[in-house]
Amino acid sequence: MRIFEITGNDAGQRLDKFITKAMPMFPKSMMYKAIRTKKIKVNRKRAEIGQMLNEGDTVQVFVKEEFFATSDNQFYKNIKPSFATVYEDSNILVVNKPVGLLCHSDQNEEKDTLIEQIKGYLWKKGEYDDKLENSFAPSLCNRIDRNTAGLVIAAKNAPSLRAMNEIIKERTVKKYYLCLLQNMPKKTEDTIEGYIVKDSSNNMVKVYKEKPRFGDAKKAVTKYRIVGRTEDGILCEVELVTGRTHQIRAQMAYIGCPLVGEGKYAVQTGERAPGMKNQALCAYKLVFDDILPSPLEYLEGKTIQIGEKDIPFAGSIMLKKK
Repeated sequence: MRIFEITGNDAGQRLDKFITKAMPMFPKSMMYKAIRTKKIKVNRKRAEIGQMLNEGDTVQVFVKEEFFATSDNQFYKNIKPSFATVYEDSNILVVNKPVGLLCHSDQNEEKDTLIEQIKGYLWKKGEYDDKLENSFAPSLCNRIDRNTAGLVIAAKNAPSLRAMNEIIKERTVKKYYLCLLQNMPKKTEDTIEGYIVKDSSNNMVKVYKEKPRFGDAKKAVTKYRIVGRTEDGILCEVELVTGRTHQIRAQMAYIGCPLVGEGKYAVQTGERAPGMKNQALCAYKLVFDDILPSPLEYLEGKTIQIGEKDIPFAGSIMLKKK
């Protein structure tokens, strides 16, 4: 038998979700049965599967001790961060992810990922220890591809994670990218609207002007404006209105302007520009709206941005103001 005391990081979630996180070795089918048969209680009273937990509640679990085992993953404590911190406060951390680093582990179960590096960074600061948490771990609120550099937001606590997820879902934060194009678009500023269908077998997407009748087509909207020129290409600022897989790369190639260094969506697929190992693309700026949920309301109107000197392909061009 074990008693869990619900903290601020545990509150605001369903009982079954909490048990799944707090007891990863406990099969879900057995968990649901334990709730129905009163072997799992909240405040020593019969509980419901979807019951919401509040700070100060206690959860009593009457099952075999073997089900309380947790994974002993201490890898994050010995990992050296490769990211740069762009902004940090008591609730969130915004980092500049380098090219080549995965946000989360993939099918190859790579351990050295951005989220593990962030856990290690916070552990060394004394702000996170999995041994002291029932169900929460620092979490990424957005993600970018391995070979795309730029801003990724991490939440340090559960209330901030919920708030930032709501901000992103409601699009009350604008996400801007810089990229280099191989060709000059017909219009120096425009909005590209269309539909994207994932081709999982080739890890690519296909762009359509009209919604196709096949596949799981998603609406994709990208705003862009040309901001300058370098020796290597046309410097373009992009605002993601929607966030689809490979959206910028695929839609810019669709209008005949693939990114410099593009290896998937260039005219001759698989070819890259000489000396380029990845696409010239960086998530460089976040702009928050004026109405945000608690506890992140202090971010209202704030801009978080990577300096041009930290975007190698941008050269010395000063971005034009709107």
